[in-house]
Amino acid sequence: MDTQQSRGGRKASAPAAPTDPVSQARDICLRLLTTRPRTRAELHTALLKRGIDADVADRVLGRLNEVGLVDDAAFAEQWVRSRHTYQGMGRRALAAELRRKGVADPLAVEAVAAVDSAAEESRARDLVRKRLRTMTAADDLTKIRRLVTMLARKGYTEGMAYRVVRDELRDAGTETDLLDTPDPD
Repeated sequence: MDTQQSRGGRKASAPAAPTDPVSQARDICLRLLTTRPRTRAELHTALLKRGIDADVADRVLGRLNEVGLVDDAAFAEQWVRSRHTYQGMGRRALAAELRRKGVADPLAVEAVAAVDSAAEESRARDLVRKRLRTMTAADDLTKIRRLVTMLARKGYTEGMAYRVVRDELRDAGTETDLLDTPDPD
């Protein structure tokens, strides 16, 4: 007999879900971890939403942590590297994202520290150059506003955003004094 079909030609039903809450919690976690890495807090929340008791969730997550399947420090490091490289996120935004994902502050600070000021500024410059290529018809004030707000949304500090935009506009041949600050004499 085929495992997919019964004698009557109908498909057999899927195997029953485990009734043991620990097995059920472990299966939920493993299923979630197959799609992408997750933090302990994300998995804990998912288990509670699915009706798993908090004590069972803690026990299962503790075991998954012991065997290395749940590692918030590794998650934070990978998240920062990926989001900074591919999305152009600044340190402030990266730290906020890690907090929302439930990564403990010391781990988040350590992971975000991997992005140094030079790398952050270099990535901001890349973002501004790319965006400038599409802004040919905009006036200078509009360009400045759009570029600075883009960098702010991505978590770059105000000072860095203004400095990078000013420098990149000058390098692109746009001489504007809108971002120059007068000398405090």
